[in-house]
Amino acid sequence: METTNTKVGVWQRHVAVLAFPFASHPPVLLSLVQKLASAAPTVVFSFFNTGKSNRALFSELSCDNIRPYDVSDGVPEDYVFAGKPQEDINLFLAVAEEEFRRGVKVAEEDIGLRIGCLVVSAFIWVSSQMAEDLNIPWVSFWSAGTCSLSAHFYTDLIREKGAELKGNSLAPDNEVGDLIPGLSKIRLGDLPGGVLFGHLDSPFSTMLHNMGRTLDKASVVLVNSFQGLDIDLTKNLSSKFNNFLNIGPFHLISKQKPTSIFDEFSCSSWLDSQKPRSVAYISFGTICRLLPDEIVALAETLEETRTPFLWSLNKDSMKLLPDGFLERTTANGFGKVVSWAPQVQVLEHIAISVFLTHGGWKSVSESIGAGVPMICRPVFGDQQMNTWMVERVWGIGVRIEGGKFTKDGTRCALEHVLSFNESSKKMKDRIEALKELALEAVRPNGSSNQNFMTLVDVVTNATL
Repeated sequence: METTNTKVGVWQRHVAVLAFPFASHPPVLLSLVQKLASAAPTVVFSFFNTGKSNRALFSELSCDNIRPYDVSDGVPEDYVFAGKPQEDINLFLAVAEEEFRRGVKVAEEDIGLRIGCLVVSAFIWVSSQMAEDLNIPWVSFWSAGTCSLSAHFYTDLIREKGAELKGNSLAPDNEVGDLIPGLSKIRLGDLPGGVLFGHLDSPFSTMLHNMGRTLDKASVVLVNSFQGLDIDLTKNLSSKFNNFLNIGPFHLISKQKPTSIFDEFSCSSWLDSQKPRSVAYISFGTICRLLPDEIVALAETLEETRTPFLWSLNKDSMKLLPDGFLERTTANGFGKVVSWAPQVQVLEHIAISVFLTHGGWKSVSESIGAGVPMICRPVFGDQQMNTWMVERVWGIGVRIEGGKFTKDGTRCALEHVLSFNESSKKMKDRIEALKELALEAVRPNGSSNQNFMTLVDVVTNATL
């Protein structure tokens, strides 16, 4: 991308931002940088990302002190993808360090200032050596939860303890105590993929393993969480890292004004017509896909139980819905299916009663911030561990029975969350209490805001 050097002599500091160009990582990192850029107007931020991702992020963004720079995605010209798992990620990882080093030199020449700090997606662990070579602070941003960060930081310990387990004790369904410092118990199969099970030597698993081994070198480790959610895990990691800062929930820290929220399919106005705490909101992110039989089972259960719903579903998956489902539910006024919904705005609507989700951290934190209990159907990555925390540690939701949607399992989960029994009441009380802790953290004198100001000091003054 073209950049122009319009403020030579005005910028007092130059910060390089290195993005992991997949899924929601770039937009979440850019949201952090936008807030930093606003708090530090004399600092210029060079944002390094793949061209495709940058074009999507910066198509409508104009900010004097954020400059996008493109790095290669590692895909050779005329390359034909073979459909291998994480093929695009592996290609990027093979060139990432070289590309970021090259990009930093270009930005330094373009802006006329040496890089004074690195702010990076935690996945870009190779930037630790870059920061060491430049003798500058290295700020690592983990955009997910403290629980999964702990699993990656303690991967060697987990594998060591796993090696001591024998036979059925090492089965994915086995629950093991004291495997991760700060977490009393975990189901082995709920550890992030590549920690104990899966392809441990794949480029992606190796990247996460090296990330965990390197984080204690960071000047600051940022996590998209808040004080009070994971007290013991936070206490432990705070003792291991130079500076461990909760700066979330980040969607509340960088919250948009209602007038600036795009609602293409009028979700909010439709929700306005529904009764309070009556609607199930359903979304499984932009990457996860349910199996065809799960979509049918979920749709049929919603219709048979007459559960009002708002379902964010991609257009290809809409073709898998039962014949006549859209027409019947729309005509009866209790269902709405859209290809995209403004999730934070939807979750905060008074009509929403439960969130059916894949359990990605962004979705979990947004649901906590809105005080909405969850029904989780995890697919990959940290989603299994997030689901364990939702159900077994925080008690603010349930895992779908059997790990996939069936009519009986879906009906049971909906009844469990939406009923008015003592168990459901405790669940709702717990998530309401966590919501209040989240809101408290992002208030002007709250812990997350204070931690953010510490980050601003690091970025502007290199105080660490």
